[in-house]
Amino acid sequence: MSKEGRPLSPHLTIYRWPITMTLSILHRMTGVALAVGLVAFVLWLEAIAYEAVSYDLFNEFTQSVIGQIALLGWLFSFFFHLSNGVRHLIWDTGRMFEKRQADMSAWFVLVGTVVMTACYWLVV
Repeated sequence: MSKEGRPLSPHLTIYRWPITMTLSILHRMTGVALAVGLVAFVLWLEAIAYEAVSYDLFNEFTQSVIGQIALLGWLFSFFFHLSNGVRHLIWDTGRMFEKRQADMSAWFVLVGTVVMTACYWLVV
């Protein structure tokens, strides 16, 4: 069978990802980040419960640049997962399934996530 004349699959350079697909992937990634954050939270609780030295070491890590980036990432993951989860709850009621509405709600989730993350980070 000849492969000439067969259509080519869209390539990343010509295929534009819909915002809803991007949010779906990001939702899964933030779920993984939250799971990692839960492990870090348990380690923090363990450090509080057992020794002052381990707590000081953990606290020193969270004050470092890498620790601050990790905390900011986990905070963003939390607010994104929360906002997108509310979006999915609205979808469970059978609303906002039209393309324009889904795209608008996706942008609302992204903007809301950035605003909530920035507000929380700056206040606390």
